[in-house]
Amino acid sequence: MMTELLSSYIPIAIFIGIALVIGLALLIAPFAVAFKAPDSEKLSAYECGFNAFDDARMKFDIRFYLVSILFIIFDLEVAFLFPWAISFGAIGWFGFWSMMVFLFVLTIGFIYEWKKGALEWE
Repeated sequence: MMTELLSSYIPIAIFIGIALVIGLALLIAPFAVAFKAPDSEKLSAYECGFNAFDDARMKFDIRFYLVSILFIIFDLEVAFLFPWAISFGAIGWFGFWSMMVFLFVLTIGFIYEWKKGALEWE
C-alpha cells in the first residue's frame, strides 16, 4: 500500500530533477560559453544617463522621472485591460462604455504629453 502511494510521486520527482538540471545548466552555461573581452567602457557603471559615482547632490534631469511616470501610467492601463477583456462577456454594455471612457481619458492625456514635448528626448 505504501509503495503504491510513493510510486505515484515518481513523475513529480523526475519533473523536479529535470527542472533542477535545466536550471543549473542555464545558470552555469553563460560562464562557460561567454566571450570575455572586457574593456573600460564595458566595465564602467552606467545608469540613468550619468555616471553612478558622481556627487549625490548633483542636479538630475527631470526627463528621467517623467519617462518613468509615463511608463507606470501606461503599464497600469494595460493591467486594467486584461481583466476587462476576460470578463467582457459578463459586464455588458456598461462595462464596455466605462472602459471606453477610461481609454479616452488616457488617450487625451497621451496626446497632451505628446504635444507638450514630454516624449521628446533631445
